Amino acid sequence: MQSKGLMYTALALVSALFLGLILIVVLLNGSEQPASASECTPATRTDIDRSEVGRSEIDPEYLPTEAIAGYSGEQLVNAALIVSAGDALDVSVKAQTIGVMTAMGESSLQVLDRGDGPGPDSRGLFQQRDNGTWGSYEDRMDPTTSSTNFFTAIQDVDGWESLTPSEAAHQVQRNADPFHYQQHWVDAIDVVAAVADIEGLDACLTEGPQLAGVGDDLPWPNPPYCVIGGTCPPGAVSPLGMYNRECTDFALWRLNAMAGVTSDPWKFHNSDLTLGNAEQWLSAWHRQGWDSGQEPQVGAVAYYAANVGGAGSVGHVAIVAGINNDGTVAIEEYNGMAPPNDHQYSTRNIQPDEVSTYLYFPGDD
Repeated sequence: MQSKGLMYTALALVSALFLGLILIVVLLNGSEQPASASECTPATRTDIDRSEVGRSEIDPEYLPTEAIAGYSGEQLVNAALIVSAGDALDVSVKAQTIGVMTAMGESSLQVLDRGDGPGPDSRGLFQQRDNGTWGSYEDRMDPTTSSTNFFTAIQDVDGWESLTPSEAAHQVQRNADPFHYQQHWVDAIDVVAAVADIEGLDACLTEGPQLAGVGDDLPWPNPPYCVIGGTCPPGAVSPLGMYNRECTDFALWRLNAMAGVTSDPWKFHNSDLTLGNAEQWLSAWHRQGWDSGQEPQVGAVAYYAANVGGAGSVGHVAIVAGINNDGTVAIEEYNGMAPPNDHQYSTRNIQPDEVSTYLYFPGDD
């Protein structure tokens, strides 16, 4: 990892506008007192017989006739079967939504009778492999059985509830990218709310520390700010008052997105917080009266002081996206790779004591 802040001498001449604030956090999605996930209970439904779940109990007449988040017809039937299988096992609605999200990422909610390059023997809604873990071919092709096997597996993952939805799914699916599924999370909430008739599901599932990010969602492009693999001209500043596509620019964007703000006027802007380079964040954080500590938490800023953990003289910041079963910390970041791959989004796992400290989200302060 190379220097992550003002990487070029020319940029250093433009005083503390810079690599801004990273961290993520808790969002209540606009609800003053959202119900807990365990209280998100489906309303009485006539489309699924909960005493005996199966395709014959799914009556499309009672499912939405319009597309939900781009999914319709047989896709919604399959989503209802996933939810029903989870309900039959008495797993939480959060787990049911993770199941739907996973099937979206694996098969677009279709029972596929084909695999792909990495897994030519993968089949069904969850693209489960023919390795003995997921049952017979018929099991993997059956929505209810494959869903039941998915939920059984996720319950065997210690602490899955504390992981981000994509990280929890990854612990079961072992996708090459642990954040692959996150892009489908919001759509999964909409689909589950529709097929299960749950009002306010989004508020229930965004209680507590949650990542609002969906991978590389930084909305402003390279030009006219920076060119990947090249230099950023003096004054190349993002809408958040940070040098564009630096680690702090992405962090500050994520912080705003977590607070539900994705356009001007921003909740957090460098002109107000004067965070400066990444290595200045700890003092700036404490200046605001915000907390820090050595315990990694989802939604915290992983703060590297100058010349720590491979960071350069201006330090580095990244977002804690999850805590893995082996104790390593999953982070997402910008500008965490050496040229010519700098000023790009990336993810990796680190040791929890690799960073200098963790900066905790300040809530509504």
